[in-house]
Amino acid sequence: MRDDDSGTDAVDARLAARLAALRAERGWSLGELAERSGVSRSTLSRAERAETSPTAAVLNRLCAVYGRTMSRLLSEVEAEPALLVRAAEQPVWEDRPAGFVRRSVSPPHAGLRGELVEGRLTAGADIAYDRPPVPGLEQHVWVLEGALEITAQDVEHHLAAGDCLRMRVWGPTRFRCAASEGARYALAVVLP
Repeated sequence: MRDDDSGTDAVDARLAARLAALRAERGWSLGELAERSGVSRSTLSRAERAETSPTAAVLNRLCAVYGRTMSRLLSEVEAEPALLVRAAEQPVWEDRPAGFVRRSVSPPHAGLRGELVEGRLTAGADIAYDRPPVPGLEQHVWVLEGALEITAQDVEHHLAAGDCLRMRVWGPTRFRCAASEGARYALAVVLP
């Protein structure tokens, strides 16, 4: 997760503490969490000690185990959400190796079921999620720039700028930017 260069370590430390707290709340060992999530014990241990920032795929697996969207988890390490979120205050999380940047435009709020996210994928980025963070999650993907390939329920959808894909997520999904330029999209997420 990236606020800016000066706040990166602090946010990663808060995320690590929150991940450790979620596991402790359930009374699970690292081994039990590894078995439930499919993430290795060593990766979980390093993430909980802030020795490494988890990738989007790892966070997605943990969110599925904990029954949270990624935005909800990331919002739990931020300050209390405000009604108005200025562009400069919108939390940004980055998975550099995967070529993925995620901005929480309207972070989740306890009293609301929807949120808005901006996603950016670099050319060639390919992110596969093996399960939804919350089964039946409603998503609307609106491509703002570039082109995006999304696979959901074994159907591949090719989206160009201006196209919108609406779906409920029950199984694996894949976001791929095969174009020579990157892609930017808006993602509306609504809890079931």
